[in-house]
Amino acid sequence: MRLVEVEFESAEVALPDGVTLLIAEARRLIELMEDEFRAAIPAFVPSDFEAVYRALATIQTARISTGQRFLEWGSGVGAVTCLAAVVGFDAVGIEIESPLVGMAEKLAKQFDIAAQFVCGSFVPYGSEPLVDLAGEVAWLRTDAEDGYGELELDPDDFDVIFAYPWPGEEQVIFDLFQQCAAVGTLLLTNHSQDGLRLQRKVRK
Repeated sequence: MRLVEVEFESAEVALPDGVTLLIAEARRLIELMEDEFRAAIPAFVPSDFEAVYRALATIQTARISTGQRFLEWGSGVGAVTCLAAVVGFDAVGIEIESPLVGMAEKLAKQFDIAAQFVCGSFVPYGSEPLVDLAGEVAWLRTDAEDGYGELELDPDDFDVIFAYPWPGEEQVIFDLFQQCAAVGTLLLTNHSQDGLRLQRKVRK
């Protein structure tokens, strides 16, 4: 199996008012989180929510994905998972930090969005050795049960997976996705200054 780049161009359209409000509230929660939990959650960095929304909307309207199940690896305050639900995906987020899961659930409830969040590791049971290869500088954590048991789903049940890898962890995320995702699944990743990247798992 291998990953291939998927060429796509997000439409530069104005965001709907509801999406703008959702993103603004997510950023307010992030500021609150930074004030209260920064020492305990030092690795949290938010995605480019506007760009991710446009990419997800494009994936939907262009029917690039094979289905409607969306999973966010490390969902933080829940903004991306909520945005995926807004554009029509059956959206789930897995987050290892329980305070962030609570914020995500409140965000979804505030905007009446049918997104689901679970607390746990997004690294499935049995894949920990792959992640451990990242070394001591990695922020990827496997010191909790994975979130898939609560979902009663596995990584290969999803059609789109989103992640924002920490610098130096990109290849680990790619390898984990290649190992765990189903053939045909899309991986959408945010890369700091380099923007978004979309790949699909295919057979060799």
